[in-house]
Amino acid sequence: MMRLFTVLLLVLLGLSQYRLWFGQHSITDYWRKQDEIRTQLLSNQELEKRNRLLKADVTDLQQGLDAIEERARNELGLIKQDEVFFRLFSQSDNTDNMNER
Repeated sequence: MMRLFTVLLLVLLGLSQYRLWFGQHSITDYWRKQDEIRTQLLSNQELEKRNRLLKADVTDLQQGLDAIEERARNELGLIKQDEVFFRLFSQSDNTDNMNER
């Protein structure tokens, strides 16, 4: 009788351990979710950094024309009226351009 009871307890212990390690809502699921949370937090930090930079750009554009002028010059290559634009080439650029022709 005692032997049967011991076997029954060992079977119950094995089933509970199986569920703990491999079943639904197990320790491995918990570890997987922790990794997903860590990855999402890193992604959120990157997005928050990008949002802060965009917010600073918006503030600059709202507050003055200097930021608008700087963007127009750098990104669009615009110049003011009565302004002269010079493009300088280095010696290596000139030889590259001659080889292309």
